[in-house]
Amino acid sequence: MANNKKITALPAFSGTPASTDVVPMVDNSGTATTKKVSLANIVNLANVGNLRAANNLSDVANAGTARTNLALGDAATKTVGTADTNVIAVSSGAVDLGSNSILGFSASLNAQTGTAYTIVAGDEGKIITLNNGSAITVTLPVLTAGFTCSFIQTGAGEVTFSASSTTINNRQSHTKIAGQKGMASIVYTDTNVIYLAGDTA
Repeated sequence: MANNKKITALPAFSGTPASTDVVPMVDNSGTATTKKVSLANIVNLANVGNLRAANNLSDVANAGTARTNLALGDAATKTVGTADTNVIAVSSGAVDLGSNSILGFSASLNAQTGTAYTIVAGDEGKIITLNNGSAITVTLPVLTAGFTCSFIQTGAGEVTFSASSTTINNRQSHTKIAGQKGMASIVYTDTNVIYLAGDTA
């Protein structure tokens, strides 16, 4: 080593090293000897051993133990499909349940207590409760086709639906919930076309 200095006494390197730059190494393969090794050698060494991408996990001694240690459960060994014990696949944004029932789920609630509320994309599939003693306006803006949610008027305040760059359709041209404890649902058949149904007035 230069000037017989200790490694710890050498100046620190700054910048990006070149592949031809060298570092000292003690070669213990025979008589211990200090040699130089290039950074290119080190990079090549990094591609040797277990868990290389090229090995595709074939170098793992026990795949089951590895899945357990990684807390992956048994999902990695399941067949994708709609039968019992299968992992459900999502295709074109839709989940195919293979005509199986959906069981054991609870509706997500969004409780609103003000006199005005504009629905958002995050309300999709939710039940929005509206509780105020005064009249409440629910604004329905442009959202994605297929968006749906429901509303319950839990307070005395009359709930009116207001379009915002959208069109609200109802068989009876209703735009309100009929009264306290009434429930109504909406479905977007296009980004700006809405159908309102339920206990309306």
